[in-house]
Amino acid sequence: MTYRKTDEAVAALTPEQYRVTQESGTERPGTGEHLSNKEPGIYVDIVSGEPLFASAHKYESGCGWPSFTKPLVHEHVAELRDTSHGMIRTEVRSAHGDSHLGHVFPDGPREHGGLRYCINSASLRFVHRDEMEAEGYGEYLDQVEEI
Repeated sequence: MTYRKTDEAVAALTPEQYRVTQESGTERPGTGEHLSNKEPGIYVDIVSGEPLFASAHKYESGCGWPSFTKPLVHEHVAELRDTSHGMIRTEVRSAHGDSHLGHVFPDGPREHGGLRYCINSASLRFVHRDEMEAEGYGEYLDQVEEI
């Protein structure tokens, strides 16, 4: 599959999705639609469709945003230095869609690498395991846990 940002995809975003992905915004903690999702599947960039995170790597961190221990495809996640708001952090963006996703912090579960990818739900679209093959993401089925 080819993943890219298109004018049509950006035009289809809700105001909140646009603010988060295109203006590097942050949704309010505890409000994201994917925060409590425990279904098997993958999370893709709402703009480009590139696969970003798997449900197998999602965990409850208590931070108020969906948290993952690692990306599904490292090449689809760009990490950039972010010095906004008087802090030094590592911003996470989708590589092909250039969507702002959130930030990565070094306080994740040590047994899974120690990273916490703190991601805005507004930047993600969830693809359930049962729909992955039909939507062209079948190659990632082995990275989604069985329930």
